[in-house]
Amino acid sequence: MSTPTTLAHAKMLSPLRNTSVATSVEALSQEQLLHFGIDPQSEYGQALSSLTQHLYHAQVDVQQLWKVTSETLAGLSKQDKVAYFNAKKFLSFQIAKILDTLQNPFRATYQSLTKQNGSQVSKSHYPLFDNVTALFSATPVVVRTATYIYACTEWVDDAFQGKESTHQIYSRLLNPTNISLANAIVDLEAGPYSADYLAWNFNSGMAAIDALLSNVLARGDVLIVSRNVYGGVYQLLHDYFARENRLNLQLEWFDGYSADEFAEFLAASRAKHVDRLAEGKSLHVYLESPCNPHGYVLDVAGISKLAHEHGHLVMLDATLATPILHQPLQRADKAERPDYVMHSYTKDICGSGATTAGVVIGESYRMFQGKGDCANGYDWSRTMFWDVYYIKGAFLDSEKAFDVLNGMKTLEMRVMNKVINTTVFSQFLASHPSLNVNCHAIEGHANAELRRSQLRHGWPCALFTVDMENAQIERNTFVRFFDALEPAFSHQVSIGQNNTIILCPALTSHSELDSGAQKKGGIYLTTMRVAMGTDNVKELIAHFINSARLHIDPVIPGFSEQFMHAEQIDDLYMQTCRRVSEQHYASSGSIKEMLV
Repeated sequence: MSTPTTLAHAKMLSPLRNTSVATSVEALSQEQLLHFGIDPQSEYGQALSSLTQHLYHAQVDVQQLWKVTSETLAGLSKQDKVAYFNAKKFLSFQIAKILDTLQNPFRATYQSLTKQNGSQVSKSHYPLFDNVTALFSATPVVVRTATYIYACTEWVDDAFQGKESTHQIYSRLLNPTNISLANAIVDLEAGPYSADYLAWNFNSGMAAIDALLSNVLARGDVLIVSRNVYGGVYQLLHDYFARENRLNLQLEWFDGYSADEFAEFLAASRAKHVDRLAEGKSLHVYLESPCNPHGYVLDVAGISKLAHEHGHLVMLDATLATPILHQPLQRADKAERPDYVMHSYTKDICGSGATTAGVVIGESYRMFQGKGDCANGYDWSRTMFWDVYYIKGAFLDSEKAFDVLNGMKTLEMRVMNKVINTTVFSQFLASHPSLNVNCHAIEGHANAELRRSQLRHGWPCALFTVDMENAQIERNTFVRFFDALEPAFSHQVSIGQNNTIILCPALTSHSELDSGAQKKGGIYLTTMRVAMGTDNVKELIAHFINSARLHIDPVIPGFSEQFMHAEQIDDLYMQTCRRVSEQHYASSGSIKEMLV
């Protein structure tokens, strides 16, 4: 117990952790009593001294328990893992029970101080008394507070230095509910590599993207951007970061999807900006995959590897895929992983359409370090927390964090349902000779091979477009038809909700693009973006046909009759349901594997 290492672990519990001169646990206990003005020889002092020594020893023992766990976990059998987990779970309950037991004398002392005269009658109770049992909550607690109680001066000083995780300072910075969500998304996104990553949550997807770009980009940098990005991102890059009086960012728009196409484009971009790069400016890569509005998939792994060969950072907006369809941070070859992954929680991950939120996930040393630290040559001041998150105030409040956590519970089943709906509805639309369906769910589509290689089970994302340019429908006819798609289809912006949303990108999500940029992106006035929900897809199809009968058939006789027949649709639906369900449930592994 007297070794420097164990004593250092024990000192973490001391109110004088940074200034203590104690050389033993007993001395640490004496320092603690004197710090709070307690006579060590009094009856209370003797009892407190005994208790504090037990706690210091417990801190050392817990550190040893963690060391043993980290060194042996990989080689444990499933049975031992179960035993280890439940033993630690019970330890948590024991420690919490000790804390709860402390609350009655704690409360009595507080009451004796505060209930002595009329001026104190309205003073609120001390919150710690009633908060201990929240540790046992089966769901994350919604922590509605702006600020927090701290232990002592040296502990809160460490907190402001980023070196005491027990102390939250202010909910604009961190909040326990927010942290629960951050841990959950890292586990879901990074899986076996979760220990290497951290996440920061923001009050919208765009706030998350702005924070990341603000952290990564410097004046005069070059940014390669995949062509079909969300319109808000285009506007942020083109109208803000690229302005000469802002960062004078040099934008290069990548129109391809494959690694081979990117290799050629990267070489051309590096050659174009060779002088700028020689001056010390950086080149970064920003991808959206699957991309908005067509849902096309990029070869994220191949592109990331090529970029990393030249030392370029890769940022990926993976909102449309969710971690269910694509887990780029779980690639065994680290070079194939993007450096940052972003999500708009607002979409599928939450799923309700009632919350706006976003997240950035990155390697821990890039996301947070204590003040004064440096890891992998990366100074603490450059980390996203201190550089952006700490000062900008775009935090996610606890209620929204709780909503997202609840949505995550049903994410997998919702995605599976949407995969079925997307497959059936896109193939139904593609059966019409006058409709151009941009959806990689359709076999033979130019993006289908990347969909198969990049996404889980080769499942499609729930976003695609269809245009009626080949039908040569007059605008007035198209508008009447489109307006009639309510109420089966929802005329709304956004994506990723339970209802199926349909809109015209040229007039809404991508209206920020000029006509030339829209055309390059395959967006026309008759382009409809379909964000599939979990609705009954057969009801959607029936409504689509009936709307065509009402408004298009009088102008183009027989238009609605050119879709596949009803019996074909029913058969397609059942075949798709069986295939997707088998893929999903067969991937859960065998009982034999789970027993090993």
